[in-house]
Amino acid sequence: MKRGGGVSVTVVGAGVAGLTTALALSEGGAEVSVIERGPALGVGACSWLAGGMLAPGCEQESAEPLISDWGMEALAYWPARHAATCQRGTLVMAPARDAPDLDRFARRTTGHQRLDAEGIARLEPDLGGRFRAALFFPLEAHLDPRAALVSLASLLEARGVAIHFDTTFRPGTSSEPIVDCCGLAAIDALPDLRGVKGEMLLLRCPELTLSRPIRLLHPRFPIYIVPRGNGVFMLGATMIESAERGRVSARSVVELLNAAYALHPAFAEAEILELGADARPAFPDNLPRLRQLGRTLYVNGLFRHGFLLSPALAARAADYVLHGTQYPEVMDEDPRQQRSA
Repeated sequence: MKRGGGVSVTVVGAGVAGLTTALALSEGGAEVSVIERGPALGVGACSWLAGGMLAPGCEQESAEPLISDWGMEALAYWPARHAATCQRGTLVMAPARDAPDLDRFARRTTGHQRLDAEGIARLEPDLGGRFRAALFFPLEAHLDPRAALVSLASLLEARGVAIHFDTTFRPGTSSEPIVDCCGLAAIDALPDLRGVKGEMLLLRCPELTLSRPIRLLHPRFPIYIVPRGNGVFMLGATMIESAERGRVSARSVVELLNAAYALHPAFAEAEILELGADARPAFPDNLPRLRQLGRTLYVNGLFRHGFLLSPALAARAADYVLHGTQYPEVMDEDPRQQRSA
């Protein structure tokens, strides 16, 4: 395998992992082509249904330290490549009866400020008087995943990197490297990969204005709400141990909407614009992997951290392909059992 600039690399998959990896390879001097079996950008990719929260501080509550550490890189990466990235922080709150949940979240995380009711009202006037306490993570950000994918595709086009849609990858006899970023489609090659189903709702609620993602700690069904502008909000997301894709259950819709109503009653009158479900690819410990099998490098296992982790994982995948640099934290096997995340 040739190393360094000038190598030709085929990237399979045009979700967020594939596009960020293709861009990192191209910026490193490789000649890159992207193969995508879907007919258009985002079709069939779980990236299309993502929340788009860049919240490394919040992820400390339940995820491994690597998630937060590498996720910090996303806070610089996305504003430089997607101008519409919003850096307004994240609010974490809970109803008064669930104050111990907020205290526990605070103990498990860093980089936050405690807010009282007045502090909440200053940041989000429409939530004024509804909550007594919150945690504010001021460095965090969010983006619209669909718009961010378009930005990445435009950057690749400007660099002369073609995305071949509606194309099934068929490996030839060349010894040039392949980088597979196909998520669950790679499960035959990665048998320890599993699907974790997530369901989301896209709502229009013009009566409510929010400037940043809100995480509501609910005893049965914690949710996040991400503003998309013009009164549109993304509401998610379930985590179900299932590789089922596409079907949204009535139970999940009811529970998501009930939790949203607990945040603000205006959501009772919201228009449902879209229901979506897909399965996120995850390994048993919920950490990502770079796994070399033959001449194919698999970039996979981003779980629910696709937009948060893809910049860091893509940079390391490109460094490995072009220079042979090893990253044991994601290349060595981890025997630990599955963790709750």
